[in-house]
Amino acid sequence: MAGKLILARHHESEWNKQGKWTGQRDRHLDQYGFKKSEDMGLLIKDIRIDCAFASMLVRSIETLSCMLNTCERYEVPTEHSAALNERDYGDYTGKQKQEMHDLLGEEEYKKLHRSWDQSIPNGESLKMVYERTVPYFIDKILPKVNDGKNTLVVAHGNSLRTIIKYIEKISDDGIADVEMPFGSVIIYDVDEHGHMLSKEIRETKSHVPS
Repeated sequence: MAGKLILARHHESEWNKQGKWTGQRDRHLDQYGFKKSEDMGLLIKDIRIDCAFASMLVRSIETLSCMLNTCERYEVPTEHSAALNERDYGDYTGKQKQEMHDLLGEEEYKKLHRSWDQSIPNGESLKMVYERTVPYFIDKILPKVNDGKNTLVVAHGNSLRTIIKYIEKISDDGIADVEMPFGSVIIYDVDEHGHMLSKEIRETKSHVPS
């Protein structure tokens, strides 16, 4: 019998609070982020966690640690990979989102922020993120689930959106409307290929904009 696949987005970092594009810049959770990460752990305390994955970025690692400690799962085998890192925002890393919205205008900002194949100068498009996250998911994460292990993956808004795209067979256009808010946990049952059989969303309350 296959295990559960649990996807969770890291909580608030210093730059998230300031409304900046963080991308692959390493920033710690702030005090609120640590507290809400503990709340995220409570969301899955009823599930036995057998193994876990996180990106190489500290906000993902800190969220995972808080969740596991809250669940009282102290010795869960964990793997970290840059394949799960956030989208690289290139030249726009550290820029205020509102500032970029005002500079580019509504249409161009939305295209840059949400479209499938619009890349950022010296950065990545969502398609490019998909091309690194999904092979890793298939090769490293899915075998654990197929082996009956309840598997927790803590990553980032865009890296998780690409995995969700694969799991739920979402179109290139449709992915623009998919969001993974801070404090959200999605629990999937998937088939042997990693496609969705069932889905449950659990959420904490959060004031942080995505």
